[in-house]
Amino acid sequence: MDIDIRIRDDVLSELDFEPSIDASGVGVAVKDGVVTLSGHVPSYLQKVTAEQAAKRVRGVKAVALDLEVRLPGMSKRADDEIAARAIDILKWSTNVGDRITIVVEDGRIKLSGNVEFYFQKEEAERVVRRLSGVTGVSNLISVRPRLAPTDVRDRIAKAFQRNAELESASIQVDVRDSSVTLSGQVKAWHERKIAEDAAWAIPGVTAVHDNIVVR
Repeated sequence: MDIDIRIRDDVLSELDFEPSIDASGVGVAVKDGVVTLSGHVPSYLQKVTAEQAAKRVRGVKAVALDLEVRLPGMSKRADDEIAARAIDILKWSTNVGDRITIVVEDGRIKLSGNVEFYFQKEEAERVVRRLSGVTGVSNLISVRPRLAPTDVRDRIAKAFQRNAELESASIQVDVRDSSVTLSGQVKAWHERKIAEDAAWAIPGVTAVHDNIVVR
């Protein structure tokens, strides 16, 4: 069987297997290991979950997302209602709600402000994208640098060494100011994600450029 056909079948199976996705309106195409998801889903959270499901499939090198969010009539919300609920959920679910500014237009939330850790930026996006009526999230939150580049490089290298799933010797780390570039090769997509998450977990990192290749 052609490898792209196998990947397409596996992605379709993974989407059907994921209980939180209504995949009836999702189309899947694959070329040279690059998966394109097209069509529509009933919520922004399902759009994000569909992308994550595709990335879990063995052999997937990249995912192009061409999914439209089509909200059911009962799920539509006014922008001011979405904004008020976003403020509340950030206040209840994170410790950085007072540092984040929220703007909502046509159901799309724009987050801005400053935090100290990347996981705080990621958590803010994670909680608001679950709100009903949301059609998209633009995360413009900035991470304020705290560590010197040599400290960042050392801490990332140690994080790689602690992780049993990573062959740390196959990954190179370059730090310029507070920006990290990862290169090298890994055996599967999830290993690439582990390496990227390890880099983002270091306080002071404001950007991660992932040039790791999946063999």
